[in-house]
Amino acid sequence: MISNTITLGIDSGTQGSKAIIFDWDSRQIIAEAFAPHQLTTFQGGGKEQDPQWWINACTKVIKEALNKGQVNPRQIKAIGVSGQQHGFVPLDQEGNVIRSAKLWCDTATNIQCEKIIEKIGGVNRVIDSIGNSMAVGFTASKVLWLKEMEPENYRKLDTILLPHDYLNFWLTGEKKTECGDASGTAYFDVKTKTWSREILKAIDPSGRLDQCLPELIQSNDPVGLIRPEIADEFGFALDTLVASGSGDNMIAAIGTGNVSDGVITASLGTSGTIYANSSSPVIDPNGELAAFCSGTGEWLPLICTMNVTVSTELTRKLLNLNIQELNGLASQAPAGSEGIILLPYFHGERTPALPQATATLFGINSTNYTKSNLLRSAMEGATFGLKYGMEILQNHGIDAEEIRLVGGGSKSALWRQIIADVLDCSVICPVVEEAGALGAAIQAIWCYEAQKGNETPIKDITDACVLLDDNKRADPIANNVKTYQDIFNQYLKLDSALRICY
Repeated sequence: MISNTITLGIDSGTQGSKAIIFDWDSRQIIAEAFAPHQLTTFQGGGKEQDPQWWINACTKVIKEALNKGQVNPRQIKAIGVSGQQHGFVPLDQEGNVIRSAKLWCDTATNIQCEKIIEKIGGVNRVIDSIGNSMAVGFTASKVLWLKEMEPENYRKLDTILLPHDYLNFWLTGEKKTECGDASGTAYFDVKTKTWSREILKAIDPSGRLDQCLPELIQSNDPVGLIRPEIADEFGFALDTLVASGSGDNMIAAIGTGNVSDGVITASLGTSGTIYANSSSPVIDPNGELAAFCSGTGEWLPLICTMNVTVSTELTRKLLNLNIQELNGLASQAPAGSEGIILLPYFHGERTPALPQATATLFGINSTNYTKSNLLRSAMEGATFGLKYGMEILQNHGIDAEEIRLVGGGSKSALWRQIIADVLDCSVICPVVEEAGALGAAIQAIWCYEAQKGNETPIKDITDACVLLDDNKRADPIANNVKTYQDIFNQYLKLDSALRICY
């Protein structure tokens, strides 16, 4: 098994960048560091970041982690990068960024999204073409937006990169990507693992976009070696390898050991994701399930909901409580919050696809209108959204023996129990909460070993390094399971009845 090797994992998300240094001899994190990102918002749903901010944050966390761990940079053999999915980084012929990156949460391109769908021949035709629907957050509509709204910038366009690709480009000078992150662009066919010429021509009939795409590599292939300038800046050896990396969900799957059948990961962040590993593509004819590729060479069927800790944070702040008070009061309410149901569409919803939906608090009366019930209903409503997604996965033959929880919401023992009861499945948290940075470090060693001729299965690596915290395990309580199934049926009826209003 792997030993005497140190890798660096970087997770560059919307809110900030995290770096960890992982020692494969002791199977421990030597050091970690975090730096926040700015976010620029515009009227109409625009959300952007300057890619230089990512570089600045990465530079800071790499140096801080090296200093904290007192690590000789030349000991680091490989670097892995996780990045927020779907972002659009346009480069000119010299490799310079043309404009700020439009992000996954940018909804200003909704009109362009609809135009592409119409040009292809409707939603069903899009799914037939690429195996995925075309969500407004995906990259394709952002490219058309640049073409229509900023034609001068579009004429400069030479290369389209995703956020993690751009960080790899900064580290190596190479313009490459892999199938996991590429599968979230909506111009990539997940069935054949190739770029979709049909979608690209719908964006630009001239065919020039074919020449703007980075080279596709395999998940265990390196992007390249570190650039000499980067090696000098940080003290890395010139033969330091940079792994393929991938999108944040793909790398978090690795970081939670979700690389084989039977395991499901659920992320309880601002938004929520629930996803599994599959050895073959899982295509949803309704387009609710994202048929992504994984960061391990397989597939990652995924459901995304827009409102998870959004629900609890808005309720907590409304009642002027801290997180400890939130959990304490919510735990005083019974399962079902005495009849209060929160439909948590504060930011619209992606699954189900209701971008114009609004939140609804239902079932209030003079006796149940308490802080405890409101707080617990916020947790339950967000969890019902995950259950909606879980049932889509189950309808496609994906079952869980265990759900591994990550994200801020997973720190709540009460919420873990609610998830176990609502989803009727045991849940547990990994010991290392930073699944993205750990997953990047794991993928880096997998890639490094492959380059040395050691084809170590990635499951062997995750089994050795992704430890689970039995103190954070929750098993379903039979009475609560029955209660929540009845309430979830009410939740679905409420959702159906209100759709006419959106």
